[in-house]
Amino acid sequence: MNRSSHTSPDAPSGNPLALARWLFAVAVLVVCIVAVGGITRLTESGLSITEWKPVTGALPPLSGADWLAEFEAYKRIPQYVEVNGPAGMTLADYKFIYFWEWVHRLLARLIGLAFALPLAWFWVKRRIPAGYKPRLLALLALGGLQGAVGWWMVSSGLSHDVKVSHFRLAAHLLVALLTLAGLVWTALDLRALARGEPRARMTGFSALVLAMLTVQLFFGALVAGLRAGYVAGAGWFSWDAWPDMQGSFFPEGIDWSSGPAFALLHDPYLIHFIHRWWAWVVVGALVVMGRKLRDQQRTASIAIHSAFGTQLLLGIATVWSGISLWLAVSHQLVGALLVAATVWGAHVLGRRL
Repeated sequence: MNRSSHTSPDAPSGNPLALARWLFAVAVLVVCIVAVGGITRLTESGLSITEWKPVTGALPPLSGADWLAEFEAYKRIPQYVEVNGPAGMTLADYKFIYFWEWVHRLLARLIGLAFALPLAWFWVKRRIPAGYKPRLLALLALGGLQGAVGWWMVSSGLSHDVKVSHFRLAAHLLVALLTLAGLVWTALDLRALARGEPRARMTGFSALVLAMLTVQLFFGALVAGLRAGYVAGAGWFSWDAWPDMQGSFFPEGIDWSSGPAFALLHDPYLIHFIHRWWAWVVVGALVVMGRKLRDQQRTASIAIHSAFGTQLLLGIATVWSGISLWLAVSHQLVGALLVAATVWGAHVLGRRL
């Protein structure tokens, strides 16, 4: 057989379409874990498992004695001592929050396997196109970093506070969304390669839009970490909850005593205010991106408009509802879809270069 008929380790073709489909599937799992992370946060489940056991932790407690041991470990942390204990938490209550944190960690393990095992197979079979191995290894490293940041976040609430650090929560979410963006961009590059097209490059405009969206996501994570969604007031179709905050357009409860920089990153009123109105600045940028995409890839334009439109409505409805669990989770889920859609649009615009 002719040696050239075999695919070399750095073959320019490899099997790009199969790799693209695999990365899109992993991206779907990342979107799912972002949604489950939202449930974990809103149900105050994140601190229910007080140890990180990468292998044995995949199994939940299997006996009554195991459940009691886990519950006793949870009883030693501030969240139970100061909040849930005085509220009369039962073992059944604990099992509920344990379930969501366990599902979150199990899904993280599944994503790790869904990425690492096929990567190893494609690598051994020499199906990875030239130039993509470093990028795939970088995505694998991001997945590992996400796990480390997740435990770093949880550890912040195990000894000194009843909740995790809002900065560490923001880091955890942003690393997940960065991984999602990398998966989508790389999959689109591989799909383009399968069609014989060159890789896309990030344009200055697209980089600006993604940076603006990142700011919005960062403040959204701070809102979640500080429970800042609750400071707006509540009531369906109540203007005191949106567009006002407790009857005033600009919130009156901001604590400026430590300076504006501190308030910008720690005050729930100011952070909520920035998150709700910076959103409209981001929407303006996304509308411009959508108009640029109309002639080149109308489907991407529709995806971006649909995502940000839905996201705005969900954000307002979440506030009006007094932070309904499923509306808030949907808001976080669509936020991840908006990231994917925006990356798609940026990739399309980058094909012109």
